[in-house]
Amino acid sequence: MTARETPVALSIVIPVYCGEKTIGPLVELLIASLGSLYAVEIVLVNDCSPDNSEAACLRLHRAFPSVVKFYCLAKNVGEHNAVMAGLNRSTGDWIVIMDDDFQNPVSEVIKLVSFAVAHEYDVVYSSYDKMKQSIFRNAGSLFNDKVATIMLNKPSKLYLSSFKVINRFLADEVIKYTLPYPYIDGLILRTTSNIGTLLVEHSERATGSSGYTVGKLVSLWLNMFTNFSIIPLRISMGIGFAFAAIGFIIGIEIVVEKISNPSLPVGYALLVFLVTVFAGAQLIAVGMVGEYLGRMFLHQNRKPQYSIRKAYDSAAESEPHGKA
Repeated sequence: MTARETPVALSIVIPVYCGEKTIGPLVELLIASLGSLYAVEIVLVNDCSPDNSEAACLRLHRAFPSVVKFYCLAKNVGEHNAVMAGLNRSTGDWIVIMDDDFQNPVSEVIKLVSFAVAHEYDVVYSSYDKMKQSIFRNAGSLFNDKVATIMLNKPSKLYLSSFKVINRFLADEVIKYTLPYPYIDGLILRTTSNIGTLLVEHSERATGSSGYTVGKLVSLWLNMFTNFSIIPLRISMGIGFAFAAIGFIIGIEIVVEKISNPSLPVGYALLVFLVTVFAGAQLIAVGMVGEYLGRMFLHQNRKPQYSIRKAYDSAAESEPHGKA
Protein backbone atom coordinates (compact mmCIF):
# COMPACT_ATOMS: atom_id res chain seq x y z
CA MET A 1 0.00 0.00 0.00
CA THR A 2 1.51 3.38 -0.99
CA ALA A 3 1.56 6.46 1.22
CA ARG A 4 -1.33 7.94 -0.79
CA GLU A 5 -3.38 4.77 -0.27
CA THR A 6 -2.77 4.66 3.47
CA PRO A 7 -6.06 5.38 5.31
CA VAL A 8 -6.24 8.78 6.96
CA ALA A 9 -6.20 8.62 10.76
CA LEU A 10 -9.45 10.42 11.55
CA SER A 11 -10.80 11.55 14.93
CA ILE A 12 -14.40 12.69 15.29
CA VAL A 13 -15.04 14.84 18.37
CA ILE A 14 -18.68 15.07 19.43
CA PRO A 15 -19.77 17.12 22.47
CA VAL A 16 -22.90 15.41 23.78
CA TYR A 17 -25.72 17.26 25.53
CA CYS A 18 -29.25 15.83 25.74
CA GLY A 19 -28.32 13.42 22.97
CA GLU A 20 -29.51 10.10 24.40
CA LYS A 21 -31.81 9.48 21.41
CA THR A 22 -29.42 10.53 18.64
CA ILE A 23 -25.88 9.69 19.72
CA GLY A 24 -26.28 5.91 19.33
CA PRO A 25 -27.60 5.92 15.74
CA LEU A 26 -25.14 8.69 14.81
CA VAL A 27 -22.05 6.83 16.04
CA GLU A 28 -23.17 3.53 14.53
CA LEU A 29 -23.72 5.23 11.16
CA LEU A 30 -20.34 6.99 11.37
CA ILE A 31 -18.55 3.69 12.03
CA ALA A 32 -20.42 1.88 9.26
CA SER A 33 -19.82 4.66 6.73
CA LEU A 34 -16.26 5.68 7.59
CA GLY A 35 -14.68 2.51 8.92
CA SER A 36 -13.64 1.25 5.48
CA LEU A 37 -12.31 4.65 4.37
CA TYR A 38 -10.35 5.88 7.37
CA ALA A 39 -8.66 4.68 10.52
CA VAL A 40 -11.37 6.12 12.77
CA GLU A 41 -11.68 7.02 16.44
CA ILE A 42 -14.76 8.71 17.86
CA VAL A 43 -14.34 10.89 20.95
CA LEU A 44 -17.58 11.47 22.88
CA VAL A 45 -17.64 14.11 25.62
CA ASN A 46 -20.78 14.14 27.77
CA ASP A 47 -21.19 17.74 29.01
CA CYS A 48 -22.96 16.69 32.21
CA SER A 49 -26.17 16.11 30.28
CA PRO A 50 -29.33 15.87 32.44
CA ASP A 51 -30.78 12.99 30.39
CA ASN A 52 -29.44 9.45 29.86
CA SER A 53 -26.68 10.49 27.46
CA GLU A 54 -24.02 9.02 29.75
CA ALA A 55 -25.57 5.55 29.59
CA ALA A 56 -26.00 5.80 25.82
CA CYS A 57 -22.37 6.82 25.33
CA LEU A 58 -21.14 4.10 27.67
CA ARG A 59 -23.05 1.47 25.66
CA LEU A 60 -21.31 2.69 22.52
CA HIS A 61 -17.90 2.40 24.16
CA ARG A 62 -18.70 -1.12 25.32
CA ALA A 63 -19.91 -2.07 21.83
CA PHE A 64 -16.95 -0.47 20.01
CA PRO A 65 -14.11 -0.29 22.57
CA SER A 66 -11.37 0.08 19.96
CA VAL A 67 -13.13 2.95 18.20
CA VAL A 68 -15.17 4.92 20.75
CA LYS A 69 -13.58 6.92 23.55
CA PHE A 70 -15.95 8.35 26.12
CA TYR A 71 -15.36 11.07 28.70
CA CYS A 72 -17.94 12.24 31.22
CA LEU A 73 -17.48 15.77 32.57
CA ALA A 74 -18.15 16.59 36.21
CA LYS A 75 -20.25 19.68 35.43
CA ASN A 76 -21.74 21.45 32.45
CA VAL A 77 -19.07 23.72 30.93
CA GLY A 78 -20.47 24.52 27.49
CA GLU A 79 -19.81 23.34 23.96
CA HIS A 80 -16.41 24.95 23.42
CA ASN A 81 -14.96 23.65 26.68
CA ALA A 82 -16.30 20.19 25.91
CA VAL A 83 -14.71 20.32 22.46
CA MET A 84 -11.40 21.26 24.11
CA ALA A 85 -11.70 18.14 26.26
CA GLY A 86 -12.21 16.05 23.12
CA LEU A 87 -9.37 17.69 21.19
CA ASN A 88 -6.98 17.01 24.07
CA ARG A 89 -7.78 13.30 23.81
CA SER A 90 -7.92 12.94 20.04
CA THR A 91 -5.04 11.31 18.18
CA GLY A 92 -6.01 11.56 14.51
CA ASP A 93 -4.14 13.34 11.74
CA TRP A 94 -7.47 15.07 11.00
CA ILE A 95 -10.19 15.92 13.51
CA VAL A 96 -13.83 16.49 12.64
CA ILE A 97 -15.86 18.51 15.13
CA MET A 98 -19.61 17.96 14.86
CA ASP A 99 -22.81 18.08 16.91
CA ASP A 100 -24.83 15.12 18.14
CA ASP A 101 -28.16 16.13 16.55
CA PHE A 102 -27.88 14.71 12.98
CA GLN A 103 -28.05 18.19 11.42
CA ASN A 104 -24.81 17.31 9.62
CA PRO A 105 -25.33 14.11 7.58
CA VAL A 106 -22.56 11.51 7.76
CA SER A 107 -22.09 11.74 3.98
CA GLU A 108 -21.00 15.35 4.47
CA VAL A 109 -18.25 14.24 6.87
CA ILE A 110 -16.67 12.29 4.01
CA LYS A 111 -16.91 15.30 1.68
CA LEU A 112 -15.41 17.63 4.29
CA VAL A 113 -12.45 15.38 5.11
CA SER A 114 -11.72 14.55 1.47
CA PHE A 115 -11.75 18.25 0.57
CA ALA A 116 -9.40 19.16 3.45
CA VAL A 117 -6.95 16.36 2.64
CA ALA A 118 -6.92 17.11 -1.08
CA HIS A 119 -6.24 20.83 -0.61
CA GLU A 120 -4.07 20.51 2.53
CA TYR A 121 -6.00 23.16 4.47
CA ASP A 122 -5.42 23.57 8.20
CA VAL A 123 -9.18 23.88 8.68
CA VAL A 124 -12.22 23.54 6.46
CA TYR A 125 -15.49 25.10 7.65
CA SER A 126 -18.83 23.88 6.36
CA SER A 127 -21.19 26.41 4.82
CA TYR A 128 -24.88 26.09 3.99
CA ASP A 129 -27.34 27.34 1.40
CA LYS A 130 -30.01 27.32 4.08
CA MET A 131 -29.68 26.51 7.76
CA LYS A 132 -32.59 24.46 9.08
CA GLN A 133 -32.81 25.75 12.61
CA SER A 134 -34.94 28.17 14.63
CA ILE A 135 -35.23 31.86 13.75
CA PHE A 136 -33.70 32.68 17.13
CA ARG A 137 -30.66 30.48 16.49
CA ASN A 138 -30.26 31.84 12.95
CA ALA A 139 -30.35 35.40 14.28
CA GLY A 140 -27.80 34.49 16.94
CA SER A 141 -25.52 32.88 14.36
CA LEU A 142 -25.77 35.95 12.12
CA PHE A 143 -24.96 38.31 15.00
CA ASN A 144 -22.06 36.09 16.08
CA ASP A 145 -20.72 36.12 12.49
CA LYS A 146 -20.84 39.92 12.25
CA VAL A 147 -19.18 40.38 15.63
CA ALA A 148 -16.43 37.89 14.76
CA THR A 149 -15.74 39.77 11.54
CA ILE A 150 -15.06 42.92 13.56
CA MET A 151 -13.46 41.48 16.68
CA LEU A 152 -11.38 38.65 15.20
CA ASN A 153 -10.60 40.13 11.79
CA LYS A 154 -12.50 37.23 10.25
CA PRO A 155 -12.91 37.18 6.45
CA SER A 156 -16.39 38.54 5.84
CA LYS A 157 -17.44 35.59 3.64
CA LEU A 158 -16.28 32.94 6.10
CA TYR A 159 -19.07 31.39 8.20
CA LEU A 160 -17.84 30.01 11.53
CA SER A 161 -19.74 26.75 11.54
CA SER A 162 -19.49 24.30 14.44
CA PHE A 163 -19.16 21.53 11.82
CA LYS A 164 -15.55 21.61 10.62
CA VAL A 165 -12.38 19.58 10.17
CA ILE A 166 -8.93 20.61 11.39
CA ASN A 167 -5.53 18.98 10.95
CA ARG A 168 -3.21 17.74 13.68
CA PHE A 169 -0.99 20.82 13.55
CA LEU A 170 -3.91 23.15 14.22
CA ALA A 171 -5.39 20.90 16.92
CA ASP A 172 -2.05 20.88 18.77
CA GLU A 173 -1.90 24.68 18.60
CA VAL A 174 -5.50 25.09 19.82
CA ILE A 175 -5.05 22.86 22.89
CA LYS A 176 -2.09 24.96 24.05
CA TYR A 177 -4.73 27.42 25.25
CA THR A 178 -5.34 26.83 28.97
CA LEU A 179 -7.55 29.76 30.01
CA PRO A 180 -10.98 28.83 31.41
CA TYR A 181 -13.04 30.41 28.61
CA PRO A 182 -11.96 28.98 25.23
CA TYR A 183 -13.52 30.07 21.96
CA ILE A 184 -12.49 27.47 19.37
CA ASP A 185 -12.98 29.63 16.29
CA GLY A 186 -11.05 32.51 17.85
CA LEU A 187 -8.16 30.15 18.56
CA ILE A 188 -8.27 28.88 14.97
CA LEU A 189 -8.35 32.36 13.43
CA ARG A 190 -5.45 33.62 15.51
CA THR A 191 -3.35 30.57 14.53
CA THR A 192 -3.81 30.13 10.78
CA SER A 193 -4.99 31.78 7.58
CA ASN A 194 -4.89 28.50 5.62
CA ILE A 195 -8.67 28.15 5.75
CA GLY A 196 -11.09 26.49 3.35
CA THR A 197 -14.87 26.36 3.11
CA LEU A 198 -17.15 23.74 1.58
CA LEU A 199 -20.86 23.89 0.86
CA VAL A 200 -22.63 20.99 2.56
CA GLU A 201 -26.16 19.90 3.39
CA HIS A 202 -27.83 21.00 6.61
CA SER A 203 -30.70 18.91 7.98
CA GLU A 204 -33.43 19.40 10.55
CA ARG A 205 -32.65 18.35 14.11
CA ALA A 206 -33.52 14.70 14.59
CA THR A 207 -35.08 15.40 17.97
CA GLY A 208 -35.34 18.06 20.66
CA SER A 209 -34.26 21.69 20.37
CA SER A 210 -31.03 23.64 20.46
CA GLY A 211 -29.30 23.81 23.84
CA TYR A 212 -28.22 27.40 23.19
CA THR A 213 -30.16 29.83 25.34
CA VAL A 214 -29.87 33.63 25.37
CA GLY A 215 -27.57 33.34 28.39
CA LYS A 216 -25.27 30.86 26.66
CA LEU A 217 -25.08 32.96 23.52
CA VAL A 218 -24.24 36.06 25.57
CA SER A 219 -21.54 34.09 27.39
CA LEU A 220 -20.12 32.95 24.05
CA TRP A 221 -20.02 36.52 22.75
CA LEU A 222 -18.30 37.71 25.94
CA ASN A 223 -15.64 35.04 25.41
CA MET A 224 -15.06 36.43 21.94
CA PHE A 225 -15.02 40.03 23.18
CA THR A 226 -12.73 39.70 26.15
CA ASN A 227 -10.46 36.74 25.35
CA PHE A 228 -9.46 37.52 21.80
CA SER A 229 -9.72 41.27 21.31
CA ILE A 230 -9.11 44.58 23.09
CA ILE A 231 -11.50 46.36 20.75
CA PRO A 232 -14.20 46.62 23.49
CA LEU A 233 -11.75 48.58 25.64
CA ARG A 234 -10.98 50.86 22.73
CA ILE A 235 -14.69 51.30 22.06
CA SER A 236 -15.33 52.23 25.71
CA MET A 237 -12.43 54.70 25.53
CA GLY A 238 -13.91 56.17 22.34
CA ILE A 239 -17.31 56.49 24.00
CA GLY A 240 -15.65 58.25 26.92
CA PHE A 241 -13.95 60.76 24.62
CA ALA A 242 -17.21 61.31 22.72
CA PHE A 243 -19.20 62.05 25.87
CA ALA A 244 -16.43 64.26 27.21
CA ALA A 245 -16.56 66.26 23.97
CA ILE A 246 -20.35 66.50 24.17
CA GLY A 247 -20.12 67.64 27.78
CA PHE A 248 -17.50 70.25 26.89
CA ILE A 249 -19.66 71.64 24.07
CA ILE A 250 -22.76 71.75 26.28
CA GLY A 251 -20.73 73.45 29.01
CA ILE A 252 -19.60 76.17 26.59
CA GLU A 253 -23.18 76.64 25.42
CA ILE A 254 -24.42 77.05 29.01
CA VAL A 255 -21.70 79.61 29.80
CA VAL A 256 -22.50 81.61 26.66
CA GLU A 257 -26.25 81.58 27.44
CA LYS A 258 -25.60 82.66 31.04
CA ILE A 259 -23.39 85.53 29.94
CA SER A 260 -25.90 86.72 27.36
CA ASN A 261 -28.82 86.37 29.78
CA PRO A 262 -27.71 86.53 33.47
CA SER A 263 -31.28 85.95 34.68
CA LEU A 264 -31.49 82.61 32.89
CA PRO A 265 -31.92 79.81 35.50
CA VAL A 266 -29.69 76.75 35.31
CA GLY A 267 -31.64 73.93 33.66
CA TYR A 268 -32.52 71.19 36.18
CA ALA A 269 -33.62 68.74 33.43
CA LEU A 270 -30.35 69.28 31.56
CA LEU A 271 -28.37 68.67 34.74
CA VAL A 272 -30.19 65.39 35.42
CA PHE A 273 -29.66 64.33 31.82
CA LEU A 274 -25.93 65.04 31.90
CA VAL A 275 -25.38 63.26 35.23
CA THR A 276 -27.35 60.21 34.10
CA VAL A 277 -25.67 59.90 30.71
CA PHE A 278 -22.13 60.43 31.95
CA ALA A 279 -22.61 58.12 34.94
CA GLY A 280 -23.94 55.43 32.59
CA ALA A 281 -20.96 55.85 30.25
CA GLN A 282 -18.56 55.56 33.17
CA LEU A 283 -20.25 52.42 34.47
CA ILE A 284 -20.06 50.82 31.02
CA ALA A 285 -16.33 51.54 30.82
CA VAL A 286 -15.69 50.36 34.38
CA GLY A 287 -17.75 47.21 33.77
CA MET A 288 -15.77 46.41 30.63
CA VAL A 289 -12.47 46.78 32.50
CA GLY A 290 -13.90 44.70 35.35
CA GLU A 291 -14.81 41.88 32.93
CA TYR A 292 -11.23 41.71 31.69
CA LEU A 293 -9.81 41.82 35.22
CA GLY A 294 -12.29 39.20 36.43
CA ARG A 295 -11.23 36.76 33.76
CA MET A 296 -7.58 37.37 34.60
CA PHE A 297 -8.43 36.64 38.25
CA LEU A 298 -10.14 33.36 37.37
CA HIS A 299 -7.14 32.35 35.28
CA GLN A 300 -4.75 33.10 38.15
CA ASN A 301 -6.99 30.99 40.40
CA ARG A 302 -6.53 28.17 37.84
CA LYS A 303 -10.20 27.68 37.12
CA PRO A 304 -10.26 24.52 34.93
CA GLN A 305 -11.64 24.45 31.42
CA TYR A 306 -13.30 21.18 32.38
CA SER A 307 -12.99 18.31 34.83
CA ILE A 308 -13.37 14.72 33.67
CA ARG A 309 -15.16 12.56 36.22
CA LYS A 310 -15.01 9.31 34.22
CA ALA A 311 -12.83 8.27 31.30
CA TYR A 312 -13.38 5.24 29.11
CA ASP A 313 -10.64 4.64 26.57
CA SER A 314 -7.80 2.23 25.87
CA ALA A 315 -5.61 3.90 28.50
CA ALA A 316 -8.05 4.16 31.40
CA GLU A 317 -11.40 2.86 32.55
CA SER A 318 -13.43 5.25 34.66
CA GLU A 319 -10.31 7.05 35.82
CA PRO A 320 -10.93 10.66 36.98
CA HIS A 321 -8.67 13.39 35.67
CA GLY A 322 -9.07 17.02 34.67
CA LYS A 323 -7.59 19.98 32.79
CA ALA A 324 -6.48 23.21 34.42
